[in-house]
Amino acid sequence: MATSGTNVFENTFPIDEIFEEAYERVGMREVTGYHLTSARRSLNIMLQEWANRGLHYWELSETNIDLVEGQAEYTFFRATTDGTSAVTTAPADVYGVEDILEMTFRSDRTSTSQTDSSMTKISRSTYSAISNKLTKGTPNQYYVQRFSEKVVVTFYPTPDSTAASKDAHMYFVKRIQDAGAYTNTVDVPYRFVPCMISGLSYYLSQKYKPEFVQNLKMLYEDEFQRALTEDGSSSSTFLTPQTYYPGT
Repeated sequence: MATSGTNVFENTFPIDEIFEEAYERVGMREVTGYHLTSARRSLNIMLQEWANRGLHYWELSETNIDLVEGQAEYTFFRATTDGTSAVTTAPADVYGVEDILEMTFRSDRTSTSQTDSSMTKISRSTYSAISNKLTKGTPNQYYVQRFSEKVVVTFYPTPDSTAASKDAHMYFVKRIQDAGAYTNTVDVPYRFVPCMISGLSYYLSQKYKPEFVQNLKMLYEDEFQRALTEDGSSSSTFLTPQTYYPGT
């Protein structure tokens, strides 16, 4: 017996079918236009709630910030309502930045060579304690402020004329995209589709089928934990035994 020969189910699973599956799980097979609007709103709220549950590796990205002499702060604004970037002092192709994960000071950036120096992410208290924040030099520390509408990165020392010809290379996490039109697919990888539908069913049950809430919540949490455990990037782990010399 032949197989389909394809594995693109998650890429051809439109939002209206996700809503249909979620409503069927709460025993509702005849839905109105308002039900579709209600489901899309619940899905968007749930995707926002996912941001509080841990790091989602499919939303990681990287970019370079061109440093400017004497400019310590660089601002990433949230995406505008039409989906275009509203960035002013950071790369114009970057939007929806939630947090900065890692950053290095990069010099000699070419197609064949580069040199990275590690930078330390510091807290508000540490940055506040710096006596002269306008000191110029090669940045080796950065402070991240997360606001409702923007993320601001502040470097210390402030880039001098030498550093201004170089970049700060950063890894950052983005927001999960909104659901949008009913014909769209959702901005999640295939392994999160089961828990997404279970979660949407749980959210809808709170509004339409309260008697299903407890069972659907348990199913949702179980499937989400499995997906979250699988998500990520594997790396080697090294265990070094501790040597103990008892006193004599």
